[in-house]
Amino acid sequence: MKVADLLKDGFIIAELKNTGKNEVINELIELFKDDPRVDDLDKVKEAVLERENEILGAFGKSTKAIDYQSLDQQPVHLVFLLVGKDNLVSTHIKLLSRISRMMNKDEFRNSLIGAKSEEEILHLFRKEEENYFEV
Repeated sequence: MKVADLLKDGFIIAELKNTGKNEVINELIELFKDDPRVDDLDKVKEAVLERENEILGAFGKSTKAIDYQSLDQQPVHLVFLLVGKDNLVSTHIKLLSRISRMMNKDEFRNSLIGAKSEEEILHLFRKEEENYFEV
């Protein structure tokens, strides 16, 4: 599984509206409101906020700084949300590892920050993942 395959159209926000951690998470979760794989959006919200899992993915970026209460106390501009069932822990960890490797690349990260549309963001993920094996 590739990150770009997981995102699909409609699961990317090119400019997040919110700048608080919980509000950003809720904004990303709202992308799943019409997804047939999600029976109860409130349960997904609860699972994400409790760090339990049901694998869905969403990505959002913001030109405004988000106070995400990060370990380094620095604001963030890119937020990736993964939600996966308990029996998909291995895949979940592999995807997190891939996302981490991708986000450690300054050029890729800066390209995402500069992207203006969902289509451009998805293209950047697809292009970057050409260098990776399947998860």
